[in-house]
Amino acid sequence: MDEKIRDVLELRRTAKEVKRHVVVMRVLGLLVIILIAIVAIAYAISYFYDKYGSFTVKINKYDMMRQGLTLSETPEFDRTNSVLNADIVYDMTNISGEDIPDNVDMVNGSHNGESYIAYTFYLINAGDDTISYNGEMTIENVTNRVDEAVRIAVYKNGEKTVYGKTKSNGSGKESDCDSEFTSSTIVMKTKHDKFEPKAQDKFTVVIWLEGNDPDCTDELIGGTLKLGMDFKIVEST
Repeated sequence: MDEKIRDVLELRRTAKEVKRHVVVMRVLGLLVIILIAIVAIAYAISYFYDKYGSFTVKINKYDMMRQGLTLSETPEFDRTNSVLNADIVYDMTNISGEDIPDNVDMVNGSHNGESYIAYTFYLINAGDDTISYNGEMTIENVTNRVDEAVRIAVYKNGEKTVYGKTKSNGSGKESDCDSEFTSSTIVMKTKHDKFEPKAQDKFTVVIWLEGNDPDCTDELIGGTLKLGMDFKIVEST
């Protein structure tokens, strides 16, 4: 009799263990699915931003570690950054450059308008050596030929330069631009010799579609533009 009771108890214990095992496996399976979904979403966001994001600023990580060159959205930086990303403006419509506020370079970080992208950042020599750097803004991705009508204003320490693509007939720069794109993939270049320790260069980049450009037509609708600005040390003194 005792042996039968023991067998029944063991069966009940085994059944509970099996049930517990099933529950645990279901919970683990659910957690794995949730984790995969989170990773997939993060990857999709990262991929979308990398391919279609509006503007990214980068410096060479080796230059940051070796010489202390760093990026910041404010002049009072509390940590080093090698990459900064501007916020995206979706469904941007064409405007006139005259519609952009005169003080657009007086706000730090992302400060987009309804139909323009505006981003202010600082390049800082946080090291102990005087250095020289080169900077280059490139077109990393473009669709629907939206670059034909885009305008990019770059403020460097308050000095403004408006860049645009060469006129489609090849006759030179647009009337509202100060300079043409350097090439089909390079917007502009900049440099600073003898960039001393603790020195800062302030940049504001403003991007919009110029409605007065003859190439600003319905064919550009749905177009995307991805810009990148890279800085690197070219010599140390």
